[in-house]
Amino acid sequence: MEQKQAKKNNFTLLLIMTMVFIVVTAIVGIIVFRIYIGNFRQTGDTKTYSRYYVMIVDDRKDSFWQAVYQGAYEAGQKENIYVELLGENLSRDYEKTDLMRIAIASDVDGIIVVADESDLMTELIDEAAAEGIPVVTLYSDNTKSKRCSYVGIGSYNLGREYGRQVLQIEESRKSRKESADGGSEDGTDGSPANTEESNDPLKVTVLVNAHAEDSLQNILCSGIQETIDMEKGDDTRIEMTLVSVDESNAFSVEESIRDIFMTSDIPDIIVCLNELTTTCAYQTVVDYNRVGQVDILGYYDSETILKAIERNVIYATVSIDTMQMGRSCVDAISEYHALGNTSQYFTADISLVNKKNVSGYLEGGDTNEK
Repeated sequence: MEQKQAKKNNFTLLLIMTMVFIVVTAIVGIIVFRIYIGNFRQTGDTKTYSRYYVMIVDDRKDSFWQAVYQGAYEAGQKENIYVELLGENLSRDYEKTDLMRIAIASDVDGIIVVADESDLMTELIDEAAAEGIPVVTLYSDNTKSKRCSYVGIGSYNLGREYGRQVLQIEESRKSRKESADGGSEDGTDGSPANTEESNDPLKVTVLVNAHAEDSLQNILCSGIQETIDMEKGDDTRIEMTLVSVDESNAFSVEESIRDIFMTSDIPDIIVCLNELTTTCAYQTVVDYNRVGQVDILGYYDSETILKAIERNVIYATVSIDTMQMGRSCVDAISEYHALGNTSQYFTADISLVNKKNVSGYLEGGDTNEK
């Protein structure tokens, strides 16, 4: 009996110590950040800013988010507003919800956050709104909250663009197969594409985030499917499947994609919905010697992705106007401060990058030629 009571007391003590540690850590984080905010207006050149906004994203090192932040930062500079990518100057790596708490407790002038539809995120956004801090949700929305605006992409239109590219790939493969069948007895002409003599449908796999709680990727997938259904020819057979990918870290993404290539049912086309899955899919296709057999439709226009298009490993990618996206976040908060309201929805422009126009992007410009 005494041993059982001792174990119970030890468990209680451990639980109390854990709770104390969590509270102390949060308090220290807030204190450190308050000191930082107290001095943020006085930069190296003694410049004083009128307002202070923070941006909270999933991965601060990701080139996509760095580009979006750059757009927000430059827009803020023009309005005498300092925009901080929150977390870069803190001593430890905080979760998004922790960073939200720190920003609210520090009474910033505006919050830009890559949100989700979780109840906790809703509570934090509503708490910020109650404190008079306007919140803009970025890329992923929280529709139940009191956020003042959402800045993202047109998911359905993006899905339609992917759908059109799937149909182009299907048509291209069909043409190469017909050419191969007529060019030699064995049905091959040296084309790098997969030209097996079969009537199997074209298999399309869309990589979706296993942890996403919002409906945006479902809307995007609907755009793909509806475009295929509306525009395909009578003899076109396409099967689309969704594969959940654990996007908690780069290693888990790599493992999830490699698992696809360990099966006998390898897709003909892989559709990627973010930069990380695009680069991982590209590397996996190379590692498994499937270049020319598996086409990749990517997302974002990093140098790695652009070079993969140039080398015919990635068929095409969607370029997002990240500068416009960041700029819209700052504009939405500033408009809210000035007028008390702002547009509920801002969309960033997208463009397609493929073999025809990739050279323009690699040279530092861009072109809308398709």
